Amino acid sequence: MNKPVVLVVMDGVGETPAELGNMVMKATTPTLDELKATQPWRTIRAHGEAVGLPSDDDMGNSEVGHNALGCGQIYSQGAKLVNESIESGKIFASETWQELIAGVKKSGGALHFIGLLSDGNVHSNISHLIAMLKEAKKEGVAKVRCHILLDGRDVPATSALEYVGQLEDTLAALNDATFDGRIASGGGRMKITMDRYQANWGMVKTGWDVHVHGEGRAFASAKEAIETYRAETGAIDQDLPAFVIAENGKPVGTINDGDSVILYNFRGDRALELSMAFDGGAEFNAFDRGTVPNVLYAGMLQYDGDLCIPKKYLMNPPEIRHTLTELLVENGIPEYACSETQKYGHVTYFWNGNRSEKFSDTLEVWEEVPSDVRSFDECPWMKATEVTDLVIKALESKKYGFIRCNYPNGDMVGHTGNCLATEIAVETVDLCLARVKKAVEEAGAILLVTADHGNADQMLEKDKKGNIAPRTAHSLNPVPFIVYDPDKRHELKDDPSFGLANVAPTVAELLGVKPYDCWNESMLK
Repeated sequence: MNKPVVLVVMDGVGETPAELGNMVMKATTPTLDELKATQPWRTIRAHGEAVGLPSDDDMGNSEVGHNALGCGQIYSQGAKLVNESIESGKIFASETWQELIAGVKKSGGALHFIGLLSDGNVHSNISHLIAMLKEAKKEGVAKVRCHILLDGRDVPATSALEYVGQLEDTLAALNDATFDGRIASGGGRMKITMDRYQANWGMVKTGWDVHVHGEGRAFASAKEAIETYRAETGAIDQDLPAFVIAENGKPVGTINDGDSVILYNFRGDRALELSMAFDGGAEFNAFDRGTVPNVLYAGMLQYDGDLCIPKKYLMNPPEIRHTLTELLVENGIPEYACSETQKYGHVTYFWNGNRSEKFSDTLEVWEEVPSDVRSFDECPWMKATEVTDLVIKALESKKYGFIRCNYPNGDMVGHTGNCLATEIAVETVDLCLARVKKAVEEAGAILLVTADHGNADQMLEKDKKGNIAPRTAHSLNPVPFIVYDPDKRHELKDDPSFGLANVAPTVAELLGVKPYDCWNESMLK
């Protein structure tokens, strides 16, 4: 085995010369500055077609980014996967879709759609919901209820009313004597329902109570709820409290026995917990669900194939094979992965091709640092120090040929919209990177530094009127890729098509391992 390789993923740290809202540029980053000034580096693509998304207008995200980093290939992902299934009609011919439709037609119940209401193409796309609404009516469903999660994170921070208007117009056009479609409940994605990695089950309970039981502050319409909460709290869309749509004092869309429920998000991390609540049975104990209705429940995809969550789903996730971990296991190379809770699944599950199980219990070691349950701009350093301690300990043990870690700071703090906190977050990562760099030198290892997508590099944007507004979504910017070998200078090829999927082949070459034939090429000259 060649020298150990350490890969640091600075989550959400993109690369751009543009200054507006660029907290990466504004931050004091002596370690990154020195590496870029003295070592081989380049930018690589981390969005759009480079990570399997429909077009280069689609921002990358941590899930598809870590899939690409970990497998050395490009798979159709997320929105592209669903688009292809809807266009071909395959999704509506699926056994699950037909079962859910038949169920409500037989029971006389409602078909419920729960999901993120935007066209951000990261967790969901409103066009998928609209296509399913139209098909449901076409197939004879009489009653539909939509439970909407407000975005403001993958799309402009206060754009919710645009998407609500689009959905309301669609429902109005569909509604007639044979079809009754309405919005039933909702709330901001960072307040209800869409927790991940079991960091805050309270969010999921709030969502469950609102969507299922209709328990929450009542309004006559989603528009009224959003406008009222904005005036009262000043919060952006992702942070708006839960609401219920009521008529004559009663919620219009509780979920009851005989109903069918579809979670139309296609990304898995923030869909798992609600799926567990619906599918969990009597043994579910993460929170008190109250009376649990007897429903048919399905996800857009199966969000975790190893744990079979959910049991029913409309289409299969990409079957990723020939990952870097598989290659290293085949060659007997031990590896170590760590992050804090917020990105732990990214360096394990997503890195290994959407697989919860290890390929080898003896050659793979994973460690998780529990994340704080708080708004990350209150503590922008997060658990970076603890993650760094683990990486250094792994290096000093001399047990591993490949070590990878993820610092979530640039992404998780960036999503809050707090520019000052994000600047501190980037500086925190730089301080920790200095410690890793020193440990790499002492261990005789090689350091690779990259990111999975941008975010902290574009915290502000101009709206349609030319006014500067906060931006909480990922950016479309490329990300850095730096190679630091204290003993040798490894030159990089100059190919503008290189993206995240070229990282695994580069790691393999540095480790002296023959890559899979299906992989993209290494970036080393």
